[in-house]
Amino acid sequence: MKKILLLCAAVLSGASLLAQNSVDLKMNLEKNKVYRFSATSQQTVIQTINGNQQTVESKTHNTISIKMIDVTPDFMITEVHLDTLVSNTNSMGKTSNITSVNEGDIKSSEAADVMSCIMNRISKNALYIKMDFTGKVFEIVNAKMLSDLITKDTSAITLTGPMAAGIKTQIVNLVSDKSLKTMVEAFTNYLPAKVVSTGSDWSVTTNTNSGGMSLDIITAYHLDGIDGNSANVTAQSDIKAAVNAPPMMAGGAKITYDDIKGLSKSTMSIDTRTGLMIDAKAKTHIAGNLGISMPGMSMQIPMDISGESNVVALQ
Repeated sequence: MKKILLLCAAVLSGASLLAQNSVDLKMNLEKNKVYRFSATSQQTVIQTINGNQQTVESKTHNTISIKMIDVTPDFMITEVHLDTLVSNTNSMGKTSNITSVNEGDIKSSEAADVMSCIMNRISKNALYIKMDFTGKVFEIVNAKMLSDLITKDTSAITLTGPMAAGIKTQIVNLVSDKSLKTMVEAFTNYLPAKVVSTGSDWSVTTNTNSGGMSLDIITAYHLDGIDGNSANVTAQSDIKAAVNAPPMMAGGAKITYDDIKGLSKSTMSIDTRTGLMIDAKAKTHIAGNLGISMPGMSMQIPMDISGESNVVALQ
């Protein structure tokens, strides 16, 4: 009898240890509870034009809130607010500060004021999203209505020439369905939506729009271990221009970026109860050539991008 009891104890102990090494990593949000996150990043872009190096440095600070308002066996319906959108850029000594905190002015002669106006409108309107349990956004229910609302009076923009065309294109890209999905998925789309054990791997493939470039990103995730309610994960992302990526247009010039590619390495802690990030840090490097063509001119511009980002859950 004593041997049987010891055997049972050993089996139960082994089962307990196995449970600690396995976890169901999926979105599991509490209904009507608001979850908030802060994301900061800094990026340096170096371009070489006719032998001259041009450097653009930028810093961003965004906050987002997510609330699950309904759930079905296949997906969640969430209400998402891009609460704060702040971007500070230094381009060859010329600074630009864009913030959703200010109302801005769509009729301003300053591009930063126009973009602040657009950011402010985005921050004041909710996105209603259908999201699966991996955190992938497959539909923004009110995307068209929101885009129309935000861009309703862009005809009132007083900027002229290439600057006006560039700003209008930037606004259209910013409030596009793909761009809005990208902004949200940066905080959610990383889960396998299944039971995984320490040492397990999974991957997530996304297509994103970054600065007008269509990029394919394949991220390989590895579960390093489980510590209480925290799953510790490392990830590596391969980044490259999407196949048949559409060129960018700027001031009458066509810009191609077919050989752009890069790598990002990150670490993250995931709350095993909700599937949401506790914190995440990443370093990214992207390089390649931009092909510039316009009537009477064609050239290659080498580009190098390096950056760091950090996401933290807010209490």
